[in-house]
Amino acid sequence: MASRASDTLPAVPDRPILALLLGDVVRLRRTHPCGGDTWLVDRLGADIGLRCQTCGRHVLIERATLERRFAAFVQRGDPTITAAVEDAAGKARPAPDRRS
Repeated sequence: MASRASDTLPAVPDRPILALLLGDVVRLRRTHPCGGDTWLVDRLGADIGLRCQTCGRHVLIERATLERRFAAFVQRGDPTITAAVEDAAGKARPAPDRRS
């Protein structure tokens, strides 16, 4: 008897994916060793780039880990900046030519 895909795949989470923008300032559940708990989002993708607002340290954290540790938005970033960066990144990497 063959197993169904739903038996082998992980369950889909109930909550939606956290919508992050460049320039967001977020508060995480854990504090940084410097004592700061607010972080500036400066990179988006599978890994999220965060800069500590207290000491300036930069870290990369997996999106799933960030979503687990997320407590609140302190300040929202600008959606137009995020859209402009995503557009520029899309234009910078043209699709590879698959004709052979």
